[in-house]
Amino acid sequence: MPKERINEQITANKVRLIGADGKQIGIVSLKEALHRAEAEDLDLVEISPNADPPVCRIMDFSKYYFEKEKKAKEARKRQHEVEIKEIKLGPNTEEHDYNFKKNNAIKFLKQHNKVKFTIRFRGRQMAHQELGLNVLERIKADLGHIAEPETEPVAERNMLYIIMSPKKDIDRILAKMEKEKTALEGKTVPTTQDKANSSTPAEPKKENLK
Repeated sequence: MPKERINEQITANKVRLIGADGKQIGIVSLKEALHRAEAEDLDLVEISPNADPPVCRIMDFSKYYFEKEKKAKEARKRQHEVEIKEIKLGPNTEEHDYNFKKNNAIKFLKQHNKVKFTIRFRGRQMAHQELGLNVLERIKADLGHIAEPETEPVAERNMLYIIMSPKKDIDRILAKMEKEKTALEGKTVPTTQDKANSSTPAEPKKENLK
């Protein structure tokens, strides 16, 4: 990470100075800016070298640079290289196979990856491409709450495909769904009193007749 110029490294004759408290001081000579920084036992840091005149701020440079590197490292950790995962289907995919592959797609989308759904036709199936389109339309509907198609279905030789991308706010959507699921499960858990009320009532005692 390139470091800003500080103290004697600064070459401008005049600078727009910002104090250690973040308040604008104004345009002053470099000599005066250095004197002010030295008086506060701090550094003069050139934070906008391309401005006219350059903007400098009085601060503790070592602390500033440490925080800057820390933020950059955290940003790199948050970066996610988007991959395109491919899921292959047939125009007559059976229900259990469809659900299995749909669940895999949901897992990939949750990881912020894109998913390419490919329908491959074999032999006479080419005469019934509408079946493949129906599968892709079903995919769009089933995943519409967390993903959206990048384009309409694309035909290419003996196959059709569509690419689904996770929605920008997918994390918020998933968190909301999980919260609603938890709340629903909480309502359906029977309480001790419910269990007592639902238990089989005891048979009435028979009176002894003399």
